[in-house]
Amino acid sequence: MIILVDAMGGDNAPDAIVNGCIDAVLEKDGFDILLIGDSERINKVLKERDFSNPRLTVRHTTEVITGDDTPTKAIKNKKDSSMVVGFNLLKEKKGDVFLSAGNSGALMTGALFILGRIKGIDRPALPALIPAKGGDSLIIDAGLNTVCKPVNYLQFGVMGSIYMKELFNIEKPRVGLMNVGTEVGKGSDDIKQAYTLLSESNLNFIGNIEGKDINRRNADVAVCDGFVGNVALKANEGMGEYFLENLVGIFKTNFITKLAYLAIKKPFKEFYKRIDPDVNGGAPVLGVNGLVIKSHGSSKAKTIKNVIINRAYVLAKSSVLEQITEQFKNMEVEDIEQ
Repeated sequence: MIILVDAMGGDNAPDAIVNGCIDAVLEKDGFDILLIGDSERINKVLKERDFSNPRLTVRHTTEVITGDDTPTKAIKNKKDSSMVVGFNLLKEKKGDVFLSAGNSGALMTGALFILGRIKGIDRPALPALIPAKGGDSLIIDAGLNTVCKPVNYLQFGVMGSIYMKELFNIEKPRVGLMNVGTEVGKGSDDIKQAYTLLSESNLNFIGNIEGKDINRRNADVAVCDGFVGNVALKANEGMGEYFLENLVGIFKTNFITKLAYLAIKKPFKEFYKRIDPDVNGGAPVLGVNGLVIKSHGSSKAKTIKNVIINRAYVLAKSSVLEQITEQFKNMEVEDIEQ
């Protein structure tokens, strides 16, 4: 297995990216990594770590797509950028999965223009796992499509169900439609039409759900547009940070509370791991002809290491791409007439 990594993408590139890749190789077997980017800067980090291993190689590129670049122009004009080269290597089957913490818009554009959509899929989507009672819930879409047609919600539900079944062994994932209430008939016209399409599908559709149902895990897959999904995801992350900061402050209050912390230190650390985005970060772009994973722009070495081990490696071993391709091969769904 070869994991392609955009060494120049993200706020902390290439140092954090390269160090994360080194840590991943040192921690786990079963894959090789091809770092794509400025070889001089990459090798400088490798030298600082005194690291040399045949499992980690470098592909030199001369250009970088920055966060300020216009996505379409960047993909079209910066042919020798680490991101574009990574996409082309993936398309040429010279890698099994491509990981980048770079420009989100450019990553989406490159995935569409270079890899192309899977036949039958109108729009790719970004699934994001949310810590929930007894496991994880999935939000889809978590930020790629801020405006959606009714059929998009159905397709997100199908892709999300396959993702949860293949990676988490949930035989019939419960699919809920994110709405302003659980009652039938709630929401905009598009949401009402999406409800009808989901109800008539073969999915294990349980109806409308609200934001609170995600953490309660009342549904395995929460279907929504990218605007709603991204707000829900960021609100979850913010609340997690707020909760932990205050809890740590309580533990530091006095001698008794410090002793109390020592008594629960181990389970507390396990709980923290579940809500730590640097441990559970990274999300695939579902719906394109290749495995692409987006890590957040401020990714640290710890983030990259965990995304490689917990996301890229696991996803490349799965049959998610093949299952989605097969499911949509003969699936034709038209939007309901307004």
